[in-house]
Amino acid sequence: MSDARQPGTLVLTGASGGIGAALALAYAEPGRSMALIGRNAERLAASAAACEARGAQVTTAQIDVTDAEALCTWLREFDRQTPVEILIANAGISGGRGPDGRLEDQATATRQLRVNLEGAVNTVHALLEPMHRRKHGRIVLMSSLSALRALPDAPAYSASKAGLLAYGDALRGTLRRKGISVTVICPGFVTSPMSARYLGPRPGELPADRAAALMRRGIDRGRAHVVFPAHLGLAMRASHFLPATLSDAIMRRFGFRIAPEE
Repeated sequence: MSDARQPGTLVLTGASGGIGAALALAYAEPGRSMALIGRNAERLAASAAACEARGAQVTTAQIDVTDAEALCTWLREFDRQTPVEILIANAGISGGRGPDGRLEDQATATRQLRVNLEGAVNTVHALLEPMHRRKHGRIVLMSSLSALRALPDAPAYSASKAGLLAYGDALRGTLRRKGISVTVICPGFVTSPMSARYLGPRPGELPADRAAALMRRGIDRGRAHVVFPAHLGLAMRASHFLPATLSDAIMRRFGFRIAPEE
């Protein structure tokens, strides 16, 4: 276990851009050891350099979170050298109805489930046993407001994020007495390349740095859920008390299309 006077060692997946890069910066500080994992080497290096400029000690790795064996091997070795206290499973991709109105194809849908849900499970299980043995740690899962009420134009994305919410809630009930906290983050729109692909209204969109500050505050306080914007989270939850036909009609008013990845 790290010295209590020093910032804890942190692992963050999906650290090469968007929310991941902003979260990395939010946690970068003198005395902090960080492992940043991403797929894009150039953006990952830029994120690492920005964190190092703030005094953090950074290690990077190019790993696809769907490669469970490679991910586990690398994370276990990193943990042996620097015991991990905070694990943020943030890596994710989006998809949905395209600009031409067509539904996403099977490959796109399956890839989202694999990266967003299976990838997070791979990440957690790589370090769950060491954290359990130490009886200490924080696990953070990056879900979405779409976990609270599925988006009609993004079924696979919504399913993957709802799965993460359920997975996190179940883990929390299991691990609470083991000294491990679990936080599930359900953000709305956050300014990022992923968010920019949504061709439609983005109510309540927050700058990435502001969103990251909200996330860190909730994580550091050990909150079970971090949901923002709060009013949209409340509306998403309340929609389940409406008849399905009315709820669906309301959601269709906020329909969007997804531009292809560049």
